Amino acid sequence: MEKSVIGKSNAKIILLGDHSVVYGQPAIALPLTSVNTTVTMTAVPTGQTIASRYFDGPIAQLNHHLAGVVKLIATLLARFEGENVPFHMAITSDLPAERGMGSSAAVDVAITRAMYRFFDRPLTREVLLDTVAIGEKITHGNPSGIDAATSSSAVPIWLIPHESIQQIPFHLSGYLVIADSGVKGQTGQAVAAVARRKTVFPQETDQQIARLGELSYAARECLTTDQQQRLGQIMDQAQEQLVGLGVSSPELDRLISVARANGALGAKLTGGGMGGCLIALCDTATNAENVKQALLAAGATATWTEAFHSEEEPA
Repeated sequence: MEKSVIGKSNAKIILLGDHSVVYGQPAIALPLTSVNTTVTMTAVPTGQTIASRYFDGPIAQLNHHLAGVVKLIATLLARFEGENVPFHMAITSDLPAERGMGSSAAVDVAITRAMYRFFDRPLTREVLLDTVAIGEKITHGNPSGIDAATSSSAVPIWLIPHESIQQIPFHLSGYLVIADSGVKGQTGQAVAAVARRKTVFPQETDQQIARLGELSYAARECLTTDQQQRLGQIMDQAQEQLVGLGVSSPELDRLISVARANGALGAKLTGGGMGGCLIALCDTATNAENVKQALLAAGATATWTEAFHSEEEPA
């Protein structure tokens, strides 16, 4: 057993398919490989302790807010017959919570990778995702799996609900600026609002959801053929539909306008909406920096920039 090991994961954002994925349409999620969660496990003489932004102390005293982490760690310790093996686990993360960036899944992925390395066991992608689902089901009830799949991937994820989760080819250049509106996302309220709208205005809402699905298919082609301009247009068109569904917010609308006015090829909310984050596609590093600074000046509370690279997922 090694003295100290590291497990890493990354953030994710929904590129296309926000809300329409709830109704069976495809969604595309992008890994943000520059926004990371790291779990370091170190052998110690006695005890099993954990340090994180939410809790610092014995694992046995983890509170109910981290119930998913508790279940995951307990399951893995039983799997490895390591209930009495002493260690210290340190969790550090660049991901903000409740901003649609997959923070809980990223923690579960990093913990699983670290524990498999600490106990010197091989880990396949299939086992990784099945294991992470143990914690995610406690945290989210009935997760789609897209957060875990993307937090553990270096290439985009294509999800069709109840059908498949696939890694897809990626040949896109450019930059993506992610900005926090400063308002906590209201995913539950937003999903409920769309459901109510679907009851009151069924035909119009169904058309908006279908259109978002069409845009996901078009965006998938852009990712594989490096069509930056077209992808920016698709993002703008998706935002129009999301505004129509009532899931944007004044803060998001204003910041999206700022991004477009300062050179973004396209911009939209990402995730549940009614707060949370927006994403803006830029063609050069200079444009990305201009958009980032403009968003901060306009009130965004945090920004991240992801440089795209045309690469395949490593074996």
